[in-house]
Amino acid sequence: MLKGLIGKKVGMTQIFDEAGVAIPVTLIEAGPCYVTQVRTPDKDGYSAVQLGFVEAKPKRLSGGQLGHLKRNNLPPLRFLREFRAKEPGLSEGDPVKVSVFAVGDAVDVVGTSKGKGFQGGVKRYHFRGGPKTHGQSDRHRAPGARSSGTTPGRVYKGSRGPGHMGSERVTTQNLKVVLVDEERNLLGVRGAVPGAKGGILLIKEARKQ
Repeated sequence: MLKGLIGKKVGMTQIFDEAGVAIPVTLIEAGPCYVTQVRTPDKDGYSAVQLGFVEAKPKRLSGGQLGHLKRNNLPPLRFLREFRAKEPGLSEGDPVKVSVFAVGDAVDVVGTSKGKGFQGGVKRYHFRGGPKTHGQSDRHRAPGARSSGTTPGRVYKGSRGPGHMGSERVTTQNLKVVLVDEERNLLGVRGAVPGAKGGILLIKEARKQ
């Protein structure tokens, strides 16, 4: 059975265990999702399930997207994502709800990190910066030399330095499910997940349990 959902980050809170210890929890509005397509090795070369999430106005979707969903009499769904699954046990048009997870499960959560714009090397890569002594006035947060002179006489590709930070796909692994609320489609996981409030997340069964 497929253990995967598309969700939306609601925010963070805390709950208390039997010993009165506070547990940081991220709340995710997970599902309900619908199976929009089932991929098979015979037809597509691999096994996967495509899920749809969040109903939208038909004019927000292209004609191709609407036609793709109308095959299974599904409403216009804004977000479509694929989940690899060898034996999904689902058919096109089936709903997938938060009940696929249980308290105690380990999950991986994929999201888009918060965008920070253009940042320097100290914030972006935790560079140390220059020494604060000997009359130095303007090199405190400078990255220093990028390369050497005659050889190679250039900067190697992939060298760390100032640049655009954030807005990247990030996976947080092995988070424990501590809350499952089927009535409100809420999933609570211990710890933080990538992205801002309202960001779209993929919740999958943990790969490194």
